[in-house]
Amino acid sequence: MSKDERRVKHITPKTEDFSRWYIEIIQKSELADYAPMKGMMVIRPYGYAVWENIQRLLDQRIKATGHVNAYFPLFIPESFLQKEAEHVQGFSPEVAWVTMGGKEELEERLAVRPTSEAIIGHMYSKWVKSWRDLPVLINQWANIVRWEKVTRPFLRTTEFLWQEGHTCHETSEEAQTETLLILSLYKEFVETELAIPVISGIKSFREKFAGAQETYAIEALMSDGKALQMGTSHNLGQHFSKAFNIRFEDRNQNLQYVWQTSWGMTTRLIGAVIMSHGDDSGLKLPPRVAPIQVVIVPISMGNWKEDVLPAAQAIEEGLKKVGLRVLLDTREEFTPGWKFSEYEMRGVPLRIEIGPRDVKAGQAVLVRRDTREKMTLPLDAMASKVPGILEDIQASLFREAETFLRENTRQAGGYEEFKDVMDNQRGFVKSLWCGSDACEDKIKEDTMATIRVIPLELKSQAGPGACVCCGKEAKALAYFARAY
Repeated sequence: MSKDERRVKHITPKTEDFSRWYIEIIQKSELADYAPMKGMMVIRPYGYAVWENIQRLLDQRIKATGHVNAYFPLFIPESFLQKEAEHVQGFSPEVAWVTMGGKEELEERLAVRPTSEAIIGHMYSKWVKSWRDLPVLINQWANIVRWEKVTRPFLRTTEFLWQEGHTCHETSEEAQTETLLILSLYKEFVETELAIPVISGIKSFREKFAGAQETYAIEALMSDGKALQMGTSHNLGQHFSKAFNIRFEDRNQNLQYVWQTSWGMTTRLIGAVIMSHGDDSGLKLPPRVAPIQVVIVPISMGNWKEDVLPAAQAIEEGLKKVGLRVLLDTREEFTPGWKFSEYEMRGVPLRIEIGPRDVKAGQAVLVRRDTREKMTLPLDAMASKVPGILEDIQASLFREAETFLRENTRQAGGYEEFKDVMDNQRGFVKSLWCGSDACEDKIKEDTMATIRVIPLELKSQAGPGACVCCGKEAKALAYFARAY
C-alpha cells in the first residue's frame, strides 16, 4: 500500500475516540477546515455542496407551504435587543458587538446578528397595519454569530449558516398551527432527505428559546449515544409584538397585537449526517444530499483510454440524463485502489468500477458505500437500475439509524436505574417527570442529562405514575439524554 493510500485509509476508530474520529472525517473528506479565528471554520467546496443540497430541498418545502424568502440586516441596534428582556438576557453572553465604524465610535452599539427577532420585529411593526396584511410568512437564509465558549465544526461554531422563519398571525390558534406545521415539516425533511429518525415534541420551560412562549424541537440520537437538537419551532405568542408594537386593525376595527412564530435549522445538520451514518472508513452520505451520487472509476490497465474510457463516458452520460450527480474520475496520478479509498472517505453512495474485461463482458461492477455489497450490472441497464439502487441505499441508511435509535432508547422507573443507564449505557431514557425545575436541575447536576423533548403523543401517557427523581405525581413522560 502506498503512502497516499495509507493517508486516505487511516482514521481513528469511532470506538477509540469519537471526537477525534469526527474531526478527522471532516478534515480528510474536505468538508471543512479550521479558520485562523478561534471557534470559526471554513466550509470547503465539498461541504458547501452538501449544504446547498440541504438548502435546496428544505427551501422547496418551505416555499410549498406558502412562505417566501427575504433578507434582513446583519447588524441590530442594541436598543432593539433591549426591548424584550428575556430575549436579551438569554443571548447576552453570546452577542458580538460592533462599536466602531471606520475610525469613528458609533453612537449606539450594533449587535452582530445572534438571531433576528428584534430587527424583524421592528420591520413588521412598519409593514403590518390591518388584518388584510396577515399572515406574514417570511423566511431568510443567513449567517449567525454567537460567541460560543466551546466549539466544534458544524455542531457549534462562532459563525454558522441557517434559515430562520418569522411569521405573524391574526390569532393564537393560527400561530400554534404554524408552529406545529413547521415542526412536522422539519421531521419529515430530516427523515426523508438525511435518513435520520427523530423524536419531536415540546421543550421544558428551562430549555425553551429565550423570549418564546413555547419551544418545539426535533431531536436525533448520534452514534455515540448523545442527542443532537436538529431544528426548533417557537411559538412566540405576543411577547415580541408587544415589545415592538406590531399591531393591526382586526375585522371589527379594533387594534390587536399579532401572534408570532420563529423557527430554524442550521449547518449543524451536516454534523448530524456525519455522526449518524459515518463509519471507520469515513462518511456515508445519503444519496439525496450527496454532492456526488455515483463515481465511475475506470481501471487504467493497458490501452484503457481506447478500450475502457469510451464505455465509462457512456455510463456517465446515461446517468446524467436521468438526473444523477455523477463524477468520472480519469486522473492517472492515482491508482484505482487509492480512488476507492478516497471515495469511501467522501461517502459517495455508489461506485462503478469498469475495466477491460468488464467492457468485453458488457457489464460493470457496482459497489455500495453503505453495505460494501458488490454487484454486476449490464452496461445498457445502468440508467434504468442505478436510480433504484440509490433509493435503496437511502432507505437502508434510515433503517440502520432507526434500529440504532430503537435499541438505544430505554425506560427507567427509579432514579438509581436512571443514573445507572446514563453512566453505563447510552441514548435516550424515557422517564416520568413531575414538571418541576428543581427535579430537572437535579437530574442535570447528577447525570449531565437534560430533557430533550416531551413528545406530544406521549403526554397522555404520563400518568398515573411517579416522577423518576422526586417520586411525586408525574405530569409528563420525557426523553432525557446527554446532548451536544
